[in-house]
Amino acid sequence: MTPTQPQRADLSELSDLDVALAEEATKKSGLVWVRGEGAGADAGAQERALWHVWHDGAAHVVGDGPHEQPLPGLVAGGRATVTVRSKDKGGRLVSWTASVRELEPRSEEWESAVAELRTKRLNATDTEGLREEWARGCRVLRLEVAGVGAELPTGSLAEAPRASAATTRGPRPAPLPKLLRGRARARRP
Repeated sequence: MTPTQPQRADLSELSDLDVALAEEATKKSGLVWVRGEGAGADAGAQERALWHVWHDGAAHVVGDGPHEQPLPGLVAGGRATVTVRSKDKGGRLVSWTASVRELEPRSEEWESAVAELRTKRLNATDTEGLREEWARGCRVLRLEVAGVGAELPTGSLAEAPRASAATTRGPRPAPLPKLLRGRARARRP
């Protein structure tokens, strides 16, 4: 897979305030909702929550590899819609359009972004091996601000959870009701 040549977002039509708003909101949020507009994305595609880091004037994400987040619809040279949530309350703060660029593995820009991503990667069993794992089988994408939405959508954007084999609910163990009744009796004064 060969990334496209770097394409800078044309920020001439964006006001400094728009860019600063997108940057500050995204920096402070460890999670953004992204809807890619490239291959693998259809009109009804759901937004996907992605962890990221803000580095060198853009959001960077890593994924599409073993043990990493999927990045459907995010293709080099494409566009994406990024919705930033409040870290405190979880509500939407701002939506912005991003131009997507894939960083060439082991390039200077890639190394710089990966150094930042490694520090924010939670639950990694081998942080030293992440760099090599990401170079071999993952994509590191740069999401640059290309536009800022004038207004947020009104109403709820809640959707049903996606179908998944992952579950935490199973049959209730037979002794559980008895154990719970015993704890309740022990708490009574």
